[in-house]
Amino acid sequence: MLYLASQSPRRRELLARLGRPFATLDLDVPEQRQPGEPADDYVRRVAREKAGAGLLEVMAIPGAQVLAADTEVVLDDDVFGKPRDAADAAAMLRRLAGRTHRVVTVVWLVSAAREAEAASVSEVTFGELDDAMLQAYLDGGEWEGKAGAYAIQGAAQAFIPHLSGSHSGVMGLPLYETARLLAAFERAEAAGGGA
Repeated sequence: MLYLASQSPRRRELLARLGRPFATLDLDVPEQRQPGEPADDYVRRVAREKAGAGLLEVMAIPGAQVLAADTEVVLDDDVFGKPRDAADAAAMLRRLAGRTHRVVTVVWLVSAAREAEAASVSEVTFGELDDAMLQAYLDGGEWEGKAGAYAIQGAAQAFIPHLSGSHSGVMGLPLYETARLLAAFERAEAAGGGA
């Protein structure tokens, strides 16, 4: 049985597109970047910690597999997590305006016998944002709970003239990489090889 270690509606929607049955796990894993930790390593570590925490919840279930992901917006080696409030969201969006940033998503898949990971790195270019555009976006509330204060599938699409990479990866679960990860994991599980 596959478990998604996330309560994100976006990740649930994306994983469902792969046509595999799954259940979700509600976990509370701290997301705190360590001093000097490279941004990509931080995303990788948090995704792995989420998967590991999920596996602890379902270890008693034979054949349990746990899929977890972490997605972060990275600009100048600064990791833009979820904004604390509208002022924090505005500050993030002003920094992103007129620049290209990276969106890093790492996916981990674990079972009692093995673990594997896949990563997706996309480059997203924001256009310039004037005060009226920014205020209208903030008033809509879409920024809440979103890394970098935006959701690429929502109104913020109007800010983005160019995306190089995975649209689903920027949303939070890169489908190409996830499908390949699941298929490779299934082959390894069927072969009964070691981790």
